Amino acid sequence: MQPHDNAAPSSAPSHTAGKQGLGALTLAALGVVYGDIGTSPLYTVKEIFAPHTGVPLDAPHLIGAVSTIFWALMLVVTLKYVILILRADNHGEGGGLALTALAARAVEHRPALRRGLLLLGVFGATLFYGDSLITPAISVLGAMEGLEVLTPALKPYIVPATVAILIGLFLMQRVGTAVVGRFFGPIIVLWFSVLGIVGIWHIAQQPAILAALNPLHAWGFLSERGWYMFAAVGAIVLALTGAEALYADMGHFGRKPIQIAWTGLVLPGLALNYLGQGALLIGDPSAIQNPFYRLFPEAWLVPALVLATMAAIIASQAVISGAYSLTKQAMQLGFLPRMRVHYTSAREMGQIYMPGVNWALLAGVLAVVLFFGSSSALASAYGIAVTLTMMITTLLTYFVVRESWRMPAPLAVGATAFFLVIDALLVAGCAIKFMDGGWFPLALGLVLFVLMSTWRRGRELVMASIRRDGLSLQEFIDQIDPRSVNRAERTAVYAVADPEMVPQALLHNLKHNQVLHARNVILTVRFHEVPWVPMERRVDVQALGHGFWRVEVNYGFMNTPDVPKALELTASHGLAVPLFETSYFLSRETVVPTPGDGMTSWREKLFAAMSQNAGGVVEFFRLPSNAVVELGTRVAI
Repeated sequence: MQPHDNAAPSSAPSHTAGKQGLGALTLAALGVVYGDIGTSPLYTVKEIFAPHTGVPLDAPHLIGAVSTIFWALMLVVTLKYVILILRADNHGEGGGLALTALAARAVEHRPALRRGLLLLGVFGATLFYGDSLITPAISVLGAMEGLEVLTPALKPYIVPATVAILIGLFLMQRVGTAVVGRFFGPIIVLWFSVLGIVGIWHIAQQPAILAALNPLHAWGFLSERGWYMFAAVGAIVLALTGAEALYADMGHFGRKPIQIAWTGLVLPGLALNYLGQGALLIGDPSAIQNPFYRLFPEAWLVPALVLATMAAIIASQAVISGAYSLTKQAMQLGFLPRMRVHYTSAREMGQIYMPGVNWALLAGVLAVVLFFGSSSALASAYGIAVTLTMMITTLLTYFVVRESWRMPAPLAVGATAFFLVIDALLVAGCAIKFMDGGWFPLALGLVLFVLMSTWRRGRELVMASIRRDGLSLQEFIDQIDPRSVNRAERTAVYAVADPEMVPQALLHNLKHNQVLHARNVILTVRFHEVPWVPMERRVDVQALGHGFWRVEVNYGFMNTPDVPKALELTASHGLAVPLFETSYFLSRETVVPTPGDGMTSWREKLFAAMSQNAGGVVEFFRLPSNAVVELGTRVAI
């Protein structure tokens, strides 16, 4: 959960363990953070021994495969994320964009490197959207494939049931997750408990599988396969998907609850279940058709199917909510145009619903389900985006560790190199699946990266054009003769991107209506590369003379903008902005692509189309719609 927009960083959720209780936060973290990685046992072991990997289905290879999964969880998730990455918090917040901002600030004295890190971080963020399409599809499909275990006659209903569940899930988004979220934690606790219990049951029958805890079996499993190990690694990586969520959701729950949940329940549950699947297959290799559901006695299959379906829905919900949050952050950092944001909770500002993102995700997820048709087919597309994101996270963390934390170079370089080797192995394992579907999340990420970088560059060109063709605000004010201009006894707020220039809306108002207001507020909203800006630093106010004021409203990329509420704070600076005596004047820019040095022609046209379809300022900044006047202006780039 995010705090109310007006909360200072010190009251962000990552610091509220004392207020809400560590146990409550840990339970909530279980329900949101671990849904994705928690559903990996549905399909991972089956994919390791799929025909294309060439891994023999015998006891030594089962022990080696399970050992590799276990030590991957220990090195990548436990050591890298739980112990190291969770320390790289940006004022309590985590996630790709928060880490990107942290790394960029650490090298702000090197502009070229800073820009490169920003673009690298944004590309990593775009890969998350590929995960947002594949996770709901593979999780729900993997759960629904239990129907075939019940009876082969139900196999034709797997895809239709998956489609129905996903449509219902996305339709539910508009009402928010406040009520449903209370049940997520207990369901996931039950899920991981069941994973561990059935695992222990089968381990007791085949205790030889416990040899997998020896890392030498993992090393032998990989090394003896030579170049063919990459096929096995491409399947083993499925056990790690969702690791990024540990870091991305740190701001919602705090570092400690996420660490406790992992070490206390999630890791034991996953490890025991993978060991149990290995034990089952040692005794009954025919169970490879669906080793997860074959863990359960026949009488338990229906409850197991229901529980797995609920876990898959929770995993999907976490990724969908993450896509909303990421999109909102990208908008506020200037990488995406404004979109409609609905707040589904009066108390928790973090619970948002974005219709455009929701329906685009639904269309993409349904297309993925219908195109691939099974969790095995989707496994080929899954992993490459996640592993590339892991590699980008490792690179960005180096600059935080070395430049911000000032750790010794040998330690920073050595740790980064160690994790990069693991990341490179995982990426290579997934890369061989490129033609089998791995291209899909990469293509999606590339398209989104082009859109986001084009929007960022286009806004820079628009600002340059406004500065080039505009009038200096201070010179304009100094030349005003108060006796020659009609003054309306109201307050006018002009929202501008450049507070040094005269707003186009003000010039239009003066030209057509021959009037200035008694108080004219030149308003600029700044989003900073920090998650939260506290209330005491929310507004900066400067008197310019002749009834003009310059006001800067400051937000972090996790804050929720509310301009009228922020303007209430200007009273203590000598500027009263009465709610019912204020008009907001906005310039609606029409971008005109022109030949020149800005961007290539197709990117300028793309930016113009994005600008034309951008969401309105009114809803985004929560302006009172009955007090807004929009005036058009053309901007050449």
